[in-house]
Amino acid sequence: MKLSGSSFLIIGRAGMDFYPDPPGTKTEEAAQFVACLGGSSANIGVALTRLGAKAALVTRVSDDAIGRFCLNQLDHYGIDRTYVTPVGGEARNSLAVVETRIEDHQSVIYRNGAADFEMTEQDVEAVDYAPYAGLITTGTVLAAEPSRTAAFRAFELGRAAGLPLIFDLDYRPYSWPSADIAAQVYSRAGALSDVIVGNDVEFGFMAGAYERGLEKARALVAEGAKIAIYKMGENGAVTITPEGEFRTGIYPTAALKPTGAGDSFLGAFVATLAAGSDVKTAVLRGSAAAAMVVARVGCAPAMPTTEELDAFIARHPGPSAA
Repeated sequence: MKLSGSSFLIIGRAGMDFYPDPPGTKTEEAAQFVACLGGSSANIGVALTRLGAKAALVTRVSDDAIGRFCLNQLDHYGIDRTYVTPVGGEARNSLAVVETRIEDHQSVIYRNGAADFEMTEQDVEAVDYAPYAGLITTGTVLAAEPSRTAAFRAFELGRAAGLPLIFDLDYRPYSWPSADIAAQVYSRAGALSDVIVGNDVEFGFMAGAYERGLEKARALVAEGAKIAIYKMGENGAVTITPEGEFRTGIYPTAALKPTGAGDSFLGAFVATLAAGSDVKTAVLRGSAAAAMVVARVGCAPAMPTTEELDAFIARHPGPSAA
């Protein structure tokens, strides 16, 4: 699959992440915290810009100090926020308290009255889609209205402009009113997408049964998608294209935390495709980026640069057997 450029439009949330400090501290025992940019879509944007691509975000943030923190962080990472709209009233920015620890890891997510769910059709209709090489979204943006309708409208506008649609499943059950509604919406989005990336649990959820997840990924490609990537944690991934499928392993690492891997994988995968590499190279560089991020503190600040990623791959013994 070829991409026509290296500038991407991302739909979804930007939030604040709190990390108990120093690393390894349990939240309930913390005396201090470190604040970072968070939110899956914003994290993907950071992954892209760190690797030499460009990213613009479409979302809403709360019109308060936390929302302004997110705006400042987007500026810090070079993410275009032309289409990020502050919203007042009772809407609040997404907040996550995330531990830098593997054993008994705890992540507490606050999504009550989430500002990003206030994104409207007018927000996405104000976007000029022509300059972008692809439209990226995550499943979280579809979990509530009016954001869901706005996201599907963006799909229509992006497709009309000739943009490939890249869908990171990113299923968060706590954001949805019911599993049945989520499955219906995910199936609709998946059927419209050119690239679908998710883990075995997420594809299994879409299929209605865990054991049918790989079958679902294959079916999406058979029905028109260009790429489906079925991730299996430490067992690597299966990548399906119309030309066939292949398996890849992971880059073993000494992980500090389990979070951030999916966002770094997608950002590095897309940036590598945009640089002209083949799909397998993009999957492997995505896997390497994921390994780097879980071994570092934070998500956004942990995203590697091109030089760091190249150096990691050069000195690493290589991916595990698929």
